[in-house]
Amino acid sequence: MTRPDYRAIFISDVHLGSAGCQADALCAFMKSHTSEQLYLVGDIIDGWRLRKKWYWPQAHTNVIRRILTAAKRGTEVTYIIGNHDEFLRAFLQFRLAFGDIKVKNRATHEGEDGKRYLVVHGDMFDGMMRADRKWIMHLGDHAYNFLLWANTKLNAVRRRMGMPYWSLSQALKKRTKRALNHIHNFEGHVADYCRRKDFDGAICGHIHVAEMREIDGITYMNDGDWVESCTALVEHHDGGWELLHFQPHDVKAPEPVAEAAKMRVVA
Repeated sequence: MTRPDYRAIFISDVHLGSAGCQADALCAFMKSHTSEQLYLVGDIIDGWRLRKKWYWPQAHTNVIRRILTAAKRGTEVTYIIGNHDEFLRAFLQFRLAFGDIKVKNRATHEGEDGKRYLVVHGDMFDGMMRADRKWIMHLGDHAYNFLLWANTKLNAVRRRMGMPYWSLSQALKKRTKRALNHIHNFEGHVADYCRRKDFDGAICGHIHVAEMREIDGITYMNDGDWVESCTALVEHHDGGWELLHFQPHDVKAPEPVAEAAKMRVVA
């Protein structure tokens, strides 16, 4: 049997059921990238959007098929619940599972480097997810979906001009002080929790910002999303960690290949 490409792959914030989901790109990525373990780190299905309007094209079914096929072929698949697919939490008491896919609120990943990593979507560390502030999060969700719509139109023009994919909302996040403060506060809360609970690091999603960095001795890694940046976090067999960035426009190529991020940590 051929050895998988990676020891583990972490993806999150796919948002199946929403128009902004880059399902074709994710299918192409999963076709050419295999792993011993696959962690789906929350917001894989967008229950918030589906409650308002049903949207489920064939491409979204293809993603589910890719995941089920990976599990059938021996990949250990763990589904971590996020805030957009929080409807699944009501079924956890029944030891919810989809075939060979385990469904959890959180998991612990034992790295090849011997470290213990908390794997969690991350909504628990977001102050906007408090019960008395959740309406703000839903309001922001509407604004975010408008940005995704504008982003789709903009990139359709860029593609016709032969220009690479570019994320409008990611650019705004990097240039807005309030957004940057929110991201830094989120990352700090994650690191503080890991320190209290004796984890060496954390792997999460939620804020749609892919990142790998050390925060006061805690390894913080965010796998990004599949509506804007199309990123995945991978663990190599030698214990090294890497962020992979996939260009959505590349799905038309015969053999799509992810472009590795410049940052890599090798144990």
